[in-house]
Amino acid sequence: MSTAAKTPQPELTKHQALVLQALAREANPASAYALLDQLRDEGLRAPQQVYRALDKLIEYGLVHRVESLNSFVICAHTHAEGHDHGLVVFAICDTCGQVDEFLEPAVERRLKTWSKANGFRPSSTHVEMHGICSRCAAAPAA
Repeated sequence: MSTAAKTPQPELTKHQALVLQALAREANPASAYALLDQLRDEGLRAPQQVYRALDKLIEYGLVHRVESLNSFVICAHTHAEGHDHGLVVFAICDTCGQVDEFLEPAVERRLKTWSKANGFRPSSTHVEMHGICSRCAAAPAA
């Protein structure tokens, strides 16, 4: 049995919980405005309310922003004690919009090595691959 204390999950505000629940219902990434449209009846009226909630959810490691789609997805990884995402890679299907998330330590190591060797200090790193998922690739052409 571990004697280390578990990192408590952050206590979410009402708006953060609503945004997280709305994202959980989505099959594909959702924009802040799509989330706002879903949550108007729940009391969210302004884009800033959704963006503030999303910013905190990203900070907590519960949500990721998919830069090229200007949208958001729930983190696919568990949030165990000391969980560090490392470099998250998104595989984005240009046909159906599905986004798969995975961690890629080898790419992360290579980027860190290059940055150190070249005196480059990255402020953020996002890796997104666009293409066609296996389901769409296997589907018969219409």
